[in-house]
Amino acid sequence: MGAAVNAVHANATGAASGAAHADAMGAVGGGARGAAGSEAGSGAPGAANSGSPDAINNGLPGAANNGTTGAPGSDTPVNSTPRASHSALPSAPGWRVSPSPSPAAYADAVARALEMIGAGELAKVVVARALDVTAPHRLEVPELLARLVAADPAAHAFAIDVSAPGDPATRTLVGASPELLVSRRGDRVVANPLAGSLPRTGDPVEDARRGAALLASAKDLAEHEHVSAQVAGVLGRFCAELDVPAPVVIATPTMLHLSTTITGRLTDPDDPASSALGLAEALHPTPAVCGVPTERAARAITALEPRERGYYAGLVGWTDLAGDGEWVVTIRCAEVCGDTARLFAGAGVVAGSSPSAEVVETGAKFGTMLRALGLGDVA
Repeated sequence: MGAAVNAVHANATGAASGAAHADAMGAVGGGARGAAGSEAGSGAPGAANSGSPDAINNGLPGAANNGTTGAPGSDTPVNSTPRASHSALPSAPGWRVSPSPSPAAYADAVARALEMIGAGELAKVVVARALDVTAPHRLEVPELLARLVAADPAAHAFAIDVSAPGDPATRTLVGASPELLVSRRGDRVVANPLAGSLPRTGDPVEDARRGAALLASAKDLAEHEHVSAQVAGVLGRFCAELDVPAPVVIATPTMLHLSTTITGRLTDPDDPASSALGLAEALHPTPAVCGVPTERAARAITALEPRERGYYAGLVGWTDLAGDGEWVVTIRCAEVCGDTARLFAGAGVVAGSSPSAEVVETGAKFGTMLRALGLGDVA
C-alpha cells in the first residue's frame, strides 16, 4: 500500500482542511502558532499501526456507570494497583529538568484564564505547560516506548519521526495516549473523550475516594460535558445512530479521568468525509485540548502559553484505503531529540478551577513520560 499522503493544513481555529485519504499513518500537530513538519514515521507496539508510515503536517491550536475505576479498556479496579505519589521536581546525577513556564507562572496563566471565563469570554480553555529535560546520554526511543507499553498496555503508544525537512537532527514524537479521538471499522465508529481528572495517590482507598468524587463533582462533570457534547454533536452529522452513555471513571498509572465511550453507525461509510481521517479532521480540536468556544479558546491559548505546542495536543493514527482507521490525541507525550526531551501536559480550566490544583494535575500528567525516562514524578 503506501500511497502518498496529501498535506493537511489548518485554519486559525484548528479545523483541518485538505484531504489525506491514502493508506496513511501519521502525526498531526497541535501547535497554536504554526505548523511543525514531519516525514515518514513508524508504528509502534501498542499503537494503531495498520497502514503505511506516512506522516502528515498540520498546525493546530494548542475516554456501566457503577463508580468502578479501571485502566482504559479494562475492568481492573483502580484500588488493585497502588501507585507512586507525586513529589517535587525530579533530579538525578547528570540530568537537567527545566519547567516552561515555572509552576508559579503557569498558575498565573490559569488565573488569567479564569478571569476570561468569569468575564464570559470562554466556557473552557486548556492551558498547557512543558518540561525541558536534558539527559547525560542519548535517549533511546525504543527503550522509552517499551517502558511506556509495559507501564500501561491499554494506552495507545506511539513513536513517529517528526523531524523538520532539512533539519539534520532526528526528532521523534513518543508517548502513550489514553484518549481515542475516533476509530472506524466499516460503518461503526467509536470515540472516547476524556475530561475531568484527578491525580492518583498510590493509596488504594484514597484513589477509590477520588474516583467517586469525580463522578459527583459538578465542576468536573461540566468540564466533561463540554467535550462529550461537542464530540457527539460532530459525529451526529455523520451517523444514523449514536449512543452517548453517562461518563465513568477510568484509571491510568498516574491519573483518574471521567470517560465517555461514544459509539455510532455511519449513514454513508463510502463518503470520504466519513473515513477515519475525515472524522478526525471534523472532530479536532475537541474541547479536551482547546476549549469552548473553539476560536476564542485558540486565541486565549496563544496569549496564555509562552511557547508553541508543536505536536502536543495534535493527533497520531492511521487510515487505510477502505476508510477504516484509528486516531488518538497526542497527550502524555514528548518530543525527543538526541539527549533532550520536551514533555507537555495541560489541564482544562472551567469556572471553579483552582490554579494550584491545575499545577498539581499537570505535574501528575508529566509522570507518564518522566517514569519512562526513569526520573519519577513531578508536582
